[in-house]
Amino acid sequence: MTAVMWFRRDLRIEDNPALLTASQTGPVVPLVILDPGLLGARARPRDAAFLTAVAALDAALGGRLVVRSGDPAVVVPEICAEVRAAAVHVSVETTPYGARRDRRVASLLSDRGIAWRATGSPYAVGPGLVRTRGGTPFAVFTPFARAWREHGAPGPAPAPARLDVVDGLGNDPLPAPGPLPGSTPVTEDAARQAWAHFLGDDLASYARLRDRPDQGGTSRLSTALKLGTIHPRTLLHDLAENGLTGSPGGERFITELAWREFYADVLWHNPRSAWHDLRPALAAMPYADPTNDSLAAERFSAWQQGRTGFPFVDAGMRQLLTEGWMHNRVRMVAASFLVKDLHIWWPHGARHFLDHLTDGDVASNSHGWQWVAGTGTDAAPYFRIFNPVAQGLKFDPEGAYVRRYVPELAHLPGASAHEPGTAANGYAGGYPPPIVDHAAERADALARYAAARRPAGETAS
Repeated sequence: MTAVMWFRRDLRIEDNPALLTASQTGPVVPLVILDPGLLGARARPRDAAFLTAVAALDAALGGRLVVRSGDPAVVVPEICAEVRAAAVHVSVETTPYGARRDRRVASLLSDRGIAWRATGSPYAVGPGLVRTRGGTPFAVFTPFARAWREHGAPGPAPAPARLDVVDGLGNDPLPAPGPLPGSTPVTEDAARQAWAHFLGDDLASYARLRDRPDQGGTSRLSTALKLGTIHPRTLLHDLAENGLTGSPGGERFITELAWREFYADVLWHNPRSAWHDLRPALAAMPYADPTNDSLAAERFSAWQQGRTGFPFVDAGMRQLLTEGWMHNRVRMVAASFLVKDLHIWWPHGARHFLDHLTDGDVASNSHGWQWVAGTGTDAAPYFRIFNPVAQGLKFDPEGAYVRRYVPELAHLPGASAHEPGTAANGYAGGYPPPIVDHAAERADALARYAAARRPAGETAS
């Protein structure tokens, strides 16, 4: 009985329950669809990462991956008819677009008598499976993480003992992925190698160095997790097998995986939160609009280019442009600067991040931005306003990260790279002065917050 295995966010052979299930039914047609609804009209880093992972999957399958372009609602039924497939196997998709697409395709297949078999998901615990004792979704991370740990994840699925891949099917051309920025692991082999290195060398210092962008102490696996070239279930299993679950680094790493799963769960229950405030408390917040305000547009452009005059922010924005990745601590600081110092609504920044990140994942990206903006799941949100200079001095104390990405400040030694205005030759390299005064913008942000929270009709005293 021929089955179609439709790969999406599970571009791997190992630990792939959907592929394992498909392989046990008979011959398998491995399929990837180049969906115009997901691939951008112009080349983006995350598209390059996806195409790189697809090419590696094709190589792992001996060049027998079937690649087709078009609307999945057309392509999937067509290929099922072509090979007389009895079933289509997938990993469960939980993003708003993916869930809508899958409902549509599954319905069309059902009309043709073709089974839809969904096994596993991109997460250790599928979104929607962890709930409060009252049966409602969690709205706060800490109790979610506790329940998520108690729920537990299954062990990794074995690789198929036998994979009978159907040969001789026509392919649409797979576009060349183009050069990938940076050195982020993307393919299944690269992800497993990076994970082995991190597990053996960097996990021990992870809890201490994870917030230090100058140290490179993170796993850099976010892109591989997004593409499914490695699965969080594998990571949790390996931590346990090596006795590292209770170590400081292991505990901190598991917490970061839990954050990823929490945001996926929040999006599953609140699809609109992908691009709208999750909580309506700040619906009246006044923002500067870069689409129709020339000053806001000018400042937004400076932020995008890494030319705000705040070195820690600019280093992060330039890392994003050159590597398709940004250290998570710097993501928070750069996001806070856009929302709290430039007063621009978070979706503008979130879309810019998605356009340039290889790990661009709508759940983690949008809800990370909302955590900063005070419109998401955090209980004490808006008045957390990161001081970009203080953050730089704390997490890049010798200025190494700034000098790596902002060459105009390479002449400033040590921590002075974070405060070029205090050095006689601070701007000799052509670095711009600050575009705003942080203290003034912080006061403005708090005033806007107070106005947004004020009951309708009440005026400030």
